[in-house]
Amino acid sequence: MATLGWLHPRRRFATARSVLAGEASAEAARKTSQELEAAAEREDALAPGTAAQAPPAEPVAPEFPVAGDEKAAAFFDLDNTVMQGAALFHFGRGLYKRKFFQRRELARFAWQQTWFRLAGIEDPEHMQDARDSALSIVKGHRVAELTSIGEEIYDEYMAERIWPGTRALAQAHLDAGQKVWLVTAAPVETATIIARRLGLTGALGTVAESVHGVYTGKLVGEPLHGPAKAEAVRALAAAEGLDLARCAAYSDSHNDIPMLSLVGHPYAINPDAKLRKYARARDWRLRDYRTGRKAAKVGIPAAAGVGALAGGTAAAIALHRRRG
Repeated sequence: MATLGWLHPRRRFATARSVLAGEASAEAARKTSQELEAAAEREDALAPGTAAQAPPAEPVAPEFPVAGDEKAAAFFDLDNTVMQGAALFHFGRGLYKRKFFQRRELARFAWQQTWFRLAGIEDPEHMQDARDSALSIVKGHRVAELTSIGEEIYDEYMAERIWPGTRALAQAHLDAGQKVWLVTAAPVETATIIARRLGLTGALGTVAESVHGVYTGKLVGEPLHGPAKAEAVRALAAAEGLDLARCAAYSDSHNDIPMLSLVGHPYAINPDAKLRKYARARDWRLRDYRTGRKAAKVGIPAAAGVGALAGGTAAAIALHRRRG
């Protein structure tokens, strides 16, 4: 069909830079995930008297995700899927507050965020402009410094913008014993902070080049966007021994059709118009958390809907306590 042909994943070829970006992101994600696991083990060792948490009650006839399936994992887009708005914009706000750049540059970030929210799509030109702005700002700064500031920025601007419904879907995979990864064009350091704060396994994100711990203002490959996301998921799945046919992926954007098409369980979350049309034509699962109405239920498991309601409430309470 001519109208949707350009969206078909086979026609959106990955370039060599996409492959490089994906492989670099997968390598960084595995490294940070291992560090998080080691830190968790150390914390457990320091608290030997802590009682083990009781296992959750056995769900009634669960369909998906399949508990105990070690070959399965879940991949979540970040902007407008897990979190309202763009992570890069919120990060920019935090850097402006700390006088990393001037008011005119903040105005550019504000315009980009306004476009993102009104258009509801990831426009490549605007995203490239945002990334160029961010790279010029962080050039010459130490990775450790920006990571520490990123922790503060998450609490200031991002924590309260997490969609409870999507958070509950991620928790359902964790409860089933599966790994859950963020996949985003945001910097991998920022994405990793968000993943850790939400209790996820790790994050695939755009890798900025650094030398001796200092940002150079360049990227490794290209931004993790579109086909590059699919390459990152493919590389991580190969390294982790995952079966993509048993994995799930979640996104709001038609730009992520290559990633969604890789897995056996694609979800359209808060979808833009093009993704909604594409997903409906293929009976993909749909869920919309932007309003009180429910999106058309195309094969969505009942257990996931109940879990989103209960888990979403729990996630909201947890976020409120964390901010307190």
